[in-house]
Amino acid sequence: MSGSGSTKTMGIITVGALVVVTAYTAALGSSGWLWFGWVVLVLVTLAMVAARGN
Repeated sequence: MSGSGSTKTMGIITVGALVVVTAYTAALGSSGWLWFGWVVLVLVTLAMVAARGN
């Protein structure tokens, strides 16, 4: 994924958040709010990538 540093950082944070949410789900059970927050994070990251493409 090429692009600006902030877009790359958001991608890394998004992947890291997925790992954390998955680990939380495996250890303590699913939390809808955590998954909702992760989906919002993915959408923000995709919006940044799309904005850079224009």
